[in-house]
Amino acid sequence: MEVYRNLSEVPDRFRGGAVVLGNFDGVHRGHQAVIGKAATAAKTEGQPLGVVTFDPHPRAFFRPHDAPFYLTSIEEKARLMEALGVDFLLVLPFDKTLSNQAPEEFVKQVIVDGVGAKSVAVGFNFRFGHRRSGDGALLTDLGAELGFEVSLVDAVVSSGGGIYSSTHIREHLAAGKPAQAAVLLGRPFEIAGPVVKGDQRGRELGFPTANLKLGSYLQPAFGGYVVRAGLEADGGTRWLDGVANIGNRPTLDGTRLLLETHIFDFDEDIYGQYLRIALIEFLRPEQKFDGIEALKERIEIDSGIARRTLKIRSAGAP
Repeated sequence: MEVYRNLSEVPDRFRGGAVVLGNFDGVHRGHQAVIGKAATAAKTEGQPLGVVTFDPHPRAFFRPHDAPFYLTSIEEKARLMEALGVDFLLVLPFDKTLSNQAPEEFVKQVIVDGVGAKSVAVGFNFRFGHRRSGDGALLTDLGAELGFEVSLVDAVVSSGGGIYSSTHIREHLAAGKPAQAAVLLGRPFEIAGPVVKGDQRGRELGFPTANLKLGSYLQPAFGGYVVRAGLEADGGTRWLDGVANIGNRPTLDGTRLLLETHIFDFDEDIYGQYLRIALIEFLRPEQKFDGIEALKERIEIDSGIARRTLKIRSAGAP
């Protein structure tokens, strides 16, 4: 799959296909249904399949002081969309110019002149253009006028009756319910990035950790987690079992928010390497223990629970 950051970069071979529009933070099961609708159209007509998304998320642009909320980075979106059969991902910079575009101008510039779409798929609640004034009905009317078909995909409802949505996923993660978030995502929630150096306290305790900054990711409930750690290897991902903590490490007087992962039976130097941490189960809230020995004992208990939990789940990628 190809990733482009500007309309002018999209080559002619990707024009005239099926296109999906949206933010797609999380690429959850609802998003997958929208992309699947366009994929069916593309396959039927022998056309390329593209996704047009935005960076930053409009919410981050209009409300820059909000707490971090992202479920996926652009890199993760690309990886997930490639697995769904998407041929190209166009990431448009969401800035003042784009936010001020009238819906009609956006459609003409991006959909018609930019990618020459023959068909467009959007979710039931998709909005676009200045002050979110464009919706599915307007897009359908513009498609009839300008020569492309529009598919409006209804909300996807889970077996429990809830709608698959990024908002619900964020709520589950904030409440320490990664398993419920995974049901909506269709996979465990991941935090990914380069491994950074910590203060080496984990190694001193006998539990060395691989540390990631949360950056723009949503902050899940602070505390201990059963996790799986994914390292890029030979064009794929090597998955390893582990236990992690998200928080500020109050027992050690920590001042930085980190995701610290102790990978079981692992002693490789992976500083700077790209690491994916999948949250499987929540173990306990973060707390300040009564000294180092109490902390070590708790980590040993957490590790035992994590090993048993992951053994039951069986080996393999999450």
